[in-house]
Amino acid sequence: MRALPLLLAMLLVACQGRPVILPPPVTPGAGGIIDLRTAQALTPAELVERLAPVQRVIVGEQHDNADHHALQLWLLRSMAQVRPQGSLLLEMLNPDQQPRVDEVQRSVAGQRLPDNLPDALAWQAGWDWSLYGPLVSFALRQPYPLLAANLDRQELRAVYAKAPALVGERSNARSVTEALAAQIRDSHCGQLPESQVPAMLAVQQQRDRRMAERLLAAPAPALLLAGAFHGRRDLGVPLHLADLDRKQEVAVLILAEQGHQVAAASADYVWYTPPQPAKDYCAQLRR
Repeated sequence: MRALPLLLAMLLVACQGRPVILPPPVTPGAGGIIDLRTAQALTPAELVERLAPVQRVIVGEQHDNADHHALQLWLLRSMAQVRPQGSLLLEMLNPDQQPRVDEVQRSVAGQRLPDNLPDALAWQAGWDWSLYGPLVSFALRQPYPLLAANLDRQELRAVYAKAPALVGERSNARSVTEALAAQIRDSHCGQLPESQVPAMLAVQQQRDRRMAERLLAAPAPALLLAGAFHGRRDLGVPLHLADLDRKQEVAVLILAEQGHQVAAASADYVWYTPPQPAKDYCAQLRR
């Protein structure tokens, strides 16, 4: 008769030992969360379970989508429930900001953050602090490093003036460079002079190469947050990772608004979020 209480006690201990993954702040939109390799629908907890063992994870975002930023913070917290986090890398941070980031992180040590955190970090105005602030503030309080993954402005100007040689058969494939050039033309609403496309392509690819280098050098498990095009397996950072070190495993999650289909070649997983009001990004350029 004592066997049943003992079994219940063991089950209770087991349940208490399992990490608790809280519900995400954003309900998946139509299309849900999909493992693109198998076309299997996943729950948020199942996604965390599949990403957690991978030593390098890339999450691609739409920069101005508040849902994506909320999900990134949830994912960072949730993955830390099932394994230690080694580092967090941001496209939004440049190397010349790293000393400021390190100083703030050392000074915080679990205490209050500076009153004017954007100024303390020399945060760039082009990245909306109201969207990035919660995640950055959380990361600065953690024991793992918050790392810059982009190029400095001076480096960008140098690349634009004279593109350095890019070594790697995957990142230099004609299908890749043509697709990236087409995306650059489209993102500039057809207003970019054709003579500037090669320089802009070089900038895009050198940024991808830098993110790949930083991700390889970062303490693992490492998580990189970047724009969706940078994260794409068929066009972005993963190609550069493969050119630099074919043995490194990486998982790619793309956050995409419902209505923007993500192909299996682009990512391992996609999380479709509810659509946001349509924006005409080209309106200002047409004026």
